[in-house]
Amino acid sequence: MIDIGLSKMALIGAVALIVIGPEKLPRVARTVGTLLGKAQRYVADVKSEVNRSMELDELRKMKDTVEGAARDVQQSIQTGASEFEKDWAAATDMTAAEPFETSVVVPAYKHPGKNWRLKRGATPQWYKSRSGVRTKAQSGAARVARYRPQKFH
Repeated sequence: MIDIGLSKMALIGAVALIVIGPEKLPRVARTVGTLLGKAQRYVADVKSEVNRSMELDELRKMKDTVEGAARDVQQSIQTGASEFEKDWAAATDMTAAEPFETSVVVPAYKHPGKNWRLKRGATPQWYKSRSGVRTKAQSGAARVARYRPQKFH
């Protein structure tokens, strides 16, 4: 890069002051600053585009290797499946010396006896009863009426 020190910058500023003049120097400096900023942004955009294209090439290579590995795995699974099918056919052959028993006892359906419309909590009832947690919500008036002593007639 260009090696510009403080002394060289001062020399350039003095020559610009003499050549351009003190009235136009601020406007020229502003214009030069904006042009330098645009040039830096352009260079940064070019660098990012090059990096993006390099990353895209790397991703394509990685995609190709992953696809190749997936094809290899698929082929190995297919060969294993065909071997399994051959073994299964040999094992389930009904002409074998020891045929399998075909009668299987299926238990009768028993309804679970649950009311699916009723909302249930996650805490089991046996735990609630052991720890003394109320399982039914009651209003205050209903609780007073329930536990009020009975009058004798």
